[in-house]
Amino acid sequence: MHQVKNHLIGGITGGIGSELAVTLCAKGDCVAGYAREAADGDSFSPQDEFMLKTCDATDPEALETVINEFQKDLGSIDSYTHAIGSIYLRPAHLTPVEDWLQTIQTNLSSAFYALRSVTKIMAKQGHGSCLFFSTAAAQTGIANHEAIAAAKGGIEAMVRAAAASYASRGLRINAIAPSLTDTPLSQAIVGSEQALEISKRMHPTGAIGKASDVASLAAWLHSDQAKFVTGQTFVIDGGISKIVPKPKA
Repeated sequence: MHQVKNHLIGGITGGIGSELAVTLCAKGDCVAGYAREAADGDSFSPQDEFMLKTCDATDPEALETVINEFQKDLGSIDSYTHAIGSIYLRPAHLTPVEDWLQTIQTNLSSAFYALRSVTKIMAKQGHGSCLFFSTAAAQTGIANHEAIAAAKGGIEAMVRAAAASYASRGLRINAIAPSLTDTPLSQAIVGSEQALEISKRMHPTGAIGKASDVASLAAWLHSDQAKFVTGQTFVIDGGISKIVPKPKA
């Protein structure tokens, strides 16, 4: 018999966040989430029923308030997914300081604020699974990714440290590092057919990722099948960070 879990998703209206929400809901679990702006009509189908709130994740006080509200509404938070981030592609010498600070705030700081708030709840519960997002660019050197690679690399280090801190309290904390994934966020990069083909050729598998690929991995990491997994970063990138494919004849 399936034991219903309460899942909280930060960035639930985004490409990966919304796909994960639908995936978890299909399993019969309870799904809630927040986003900077209210969901539009394209994020979910009419039959999807999620508890939704608005919140700016870069505001630590507002974020802690909304996470505590979800805990009261749901009774418990069994998993938390931080599907919040940005894409920034410029070499360091062309990156204004304000863009650097915004990249760190949106990606790394928001993740820490969420970790800080949700672990207070999960530690009292004695259980919980937390999931954050890195990038394949934190695994290998990819040109023009200095700012985002630094921010996401910080998330991977945070995940390892937090996993060590909270393992004895029954918490599991992991990360996923996707490469370019077909979501609304990536359309600025792959919006044209030419740009999409170039991106595909960069990947040994000859394709970019799908949100459903990432959501499936995320759902597994929150499941009891992954109860022995913590402190890990799972790379899902079509091989771009690790392998050099055999040239085509």
